Amino acid sequence: MAAQVRPFRISTTSQQLDDLHDRLARTRLTPALSGSDWTHGTPPDYLNELVTYWRTEFDWSAAERRLNELPQFTTEVGDDTLHFVHAKGVGPAPFPLLFSHGWPGSFWEVHKIIGPLTDPAAHGGDPADAFDLIAPSLPGYGFSPHPGRPGITPRVIAGLFDRLMVEVLGYPRYGAQGGDWGAAITTALGRDHGETVAGIHLNLIAGTPVLDENSAPLTEAEQEFQRQRTDWRAEQSGYSHLQGTRPATLGAALADSPAGQAAWIVEKFRAWSDCDGDVESVFSKDDLLTNITLYWLTNTAATSARLYYETQHEAVNSFSQPGYVSTPTGFASFPREIARPPEEWVRRGYNLVRFREFERGGHFAALEQPEALVHEIREFFRPLRG
Repeated sequence: MAAQVRPFRISTTSQQLDDLHDRLARTRLTPALSGSDWTHGTPPDYLNELVTYWRTEFDWSAAERRLNELPQFTTEVGDDTLHFVHAKGVGPAPFPLLFSHGWPGSFWEVHKIIGPLTDPAAHGGDPADAFDLIAPSLPGYGFSPHPGRPGITPRVIAGLFDRLMVEVLGYPRYGAQGGDWGAAITTALGRDHGETVAGIHLNLIAGTPVLDENSAPLTEAEQEFQRQRTDWRAEQSGYSHLQGTRPATLGAALADSPAGQAAWIVEKFRAWSDCDGDVESVFSKDDLLTNITLYWLTNTAATSARLYYETQHEAVNSFSQPGYVSTPTGFASFPREIARPPEEWVRRGYNLVRFREFERGGHFAALEQPEALVHEIREFFRPLRG
């Protein structure tokens, strides 16, 4: 029996918004540390500014209307419920494309690329490049409830998403794109589901090449990449270790404090984007708060963090799983990404057929550089459509 696909619309109650505004009005800020700016995390003065705007000016109802312009659905894949955007392409033969988001993002990340990808002719492109775009919420994120059992890892999610594409939506062959956790899921799709996945496109490195006595020596660029990654882990990966070891403890704090949820997320949007230290030069307060409010209203601080715990505690970490991915791969390299590997490093672990570097952009490629990402997706998948 085929799974039922149900239309979905976000519907927030006045009680939910009243509770949010009441909590925001009672925010207790931490004492400021003179001269610390963002080096200790989100500064109390900026957080106060953001929380005040959230309480007095941000219009969630308007944001909800914009989100509901995206064609959303829910369905069951086995025993699990998935929420997803499914936008049909306008062209002679739209190619199905699965877009997987990460943390602290959401399905909302597709809103700038969905039009150009599904209806290229309306955006100055060739209708032959049209895609059917499918963008699920990861289990435990947004409107995809966490299954409530251990073992929900990127590799398991890849299996759920493949079943969504093939068994539920009826696509026997499709492409996949992702960054952050989406890169790990997309890599797992390329590694484990090559019979249905025609190609994968990444904007973050996930898999790890196998290096042994037969491997070519690391180039200077690869050695520098390794040093940069080590430095980043030492100074900026505390969030990952905390979410990967005690997600319930952290989740209890964030689930009770919208200000805490905002501080936890906005710090990453600033640190990981190409914003030169000014997060609002790339993301407006409305942009930031649309995403933050999704986490708050769905109470997914802890359930989204569980993905870190499960991945760090699986036998073979499926974010950095060693091995070669033979599925054709494209890679878009943005300068302010968390880790920016050189082409030769990516080629060690993937069947790399397209690699492009950009002068601007960071971790949130679909939001920061939508035109560049759309162009790369079109170019990469064009020869794989047959």
